[in-house]
Amino acid sequence: MIDAPSHLPQTNSSAWALRPFHRQYLMRQANNLFDFFVQASINPKGGFFELDDEGKPLGGDNPARQIHVTTRMVHCAAIGSLLGRPGSDEVVDHGMRYVWEHHRDAKHGGYAWGVNNDGISDGSKQAYGHAFVLLAASSAKLVGHPLADQVLADVTGVINAKFWDEERGAVRDEYNQDWSELLPYRGQNANMHMTEALMAAFEATGDRKYLGKAERIAELIILKNAVPLGHRVAEHFDDNWVLDKEYQGNEMFRPSGTTPGHWLEWSRLLFQLWALGDKRLSWMTDAARNLFRQSIDLGWDQAHGGFFYTLDWDNKPMMREKLWWPVSEAIGAAAVLSTHDRDDYFQGWYRKLWDYAENHVIDHQRGGWLSELKEDLTPTSRLFVGKPDIYHALQACLIPLFPSSGSLTAAIIEANGATRSGH
Repeated sequence: MIDAPSHLPQTNSSAWALRPFHRQYLMRQANNLFDFFVQASINPKGGFFELDDEGKPLGGDNPARQIHVTTRMVHCAAIGSLLGRPGSDEVVDHGMRYVWEHHRDAKHGGYAWGVNNDGISDGSKQAYGHAFVLLAASSAKLVGHPLADQVLADVTGVINAKFWDEERGAVRDEYNQDWSELLPYRGQNANMHMTEALMAAFEATGDRKYLGKAERIAELIILKNAVPLGHRVAEHFDDNWVLDKEYQGNEMFRPSGTTPGHWLEWSRLLFQLWALGDKRLSWMTDAARNLFRQSIDLGWDQAHGGFFYTLDWDNKPMMREKLWWPVSEAIGAAAVLSTHDRDDYFQGWYRKLWDYAENHVIDHQRGGWLSELKEDLTPTSRLFVGKPDIYHALQACLIPLFPSSGSLTAAIIEANGATRSGH
């Protein structure tokens, strides 16, 4: 593999996202993802199935529905509705009703992590899951779903009362089902996705309290921690927000070490947050550029391509698997940075990342994107079984097509000539 070009030839220098063929390619890939995931994922007993590599439901007759799966599908179906894809509104309705009638804990309040046909199967109350409830409700509001305001108000109240730590400017991570115990762990992953959701809620409602919380989280996670660590995002902390470099936890949601894919995700989110905040906080754009470059310099496998899943604190690969979501986030980040920065480094990497996705990650034969590759780019399933969800890959396809002044849903509305709710 060769490095992305430091200078693009003048004859080939215009941004791919401005070219009609590339735009058609992106929309075709997005449509392929909708075709693979949406109808096959709908569980007639409520919620959504997770799918195997062939697009068949996993989990037997009574699969667990984890809240991030339910809510991400709502968000993606709302995107489909905004784009004009028929059938999307019914999927939004199917998911929103399951969130309100099943994930919501009517006895204790909040939203349960796992639900099956018999009721709550995992009652833990996690900030990560509540962030996606907030995102789903915000997206559903933009397409006019009748439950959106109700869910949005409810989950906002829970986040403010249980998860938000005003002194630290971040969310706490996890409680027992009855809120009787707050676990001591603090993590950046839940806070990163809460930042995404808070921005979406601000755009859906116009309430600047959401935006203020997002800016405070970014300050804690990135300015106070990642920047001093050489633009490497620390994942794991104790309850006093002291970095825990020895933490070992869930490899899927809380992997050891540091995760370059999250550096890339923050790179995009920071530019979007900077734009939504009237471009006041200039530190965000500098941090975003450096996070992207560090993810390439330290996380990209120069021999085979792809991003190592995790690195240790000596910048050496720990889990050498290549997952689908870091390259998805890298594409979105490169697209946003290319819009705001004329340095063709970012455009060069945007093209190289799509080359990699097209040649190694997109499953042209069966549909969807391969969730996991070995170091040598052959498929494997050590961490993930099947094709977990549509969320990351869909946004990679669509972010380059729309203005990078905020969240994707609001950008689609603006491109269609409408205005954001509350503005």
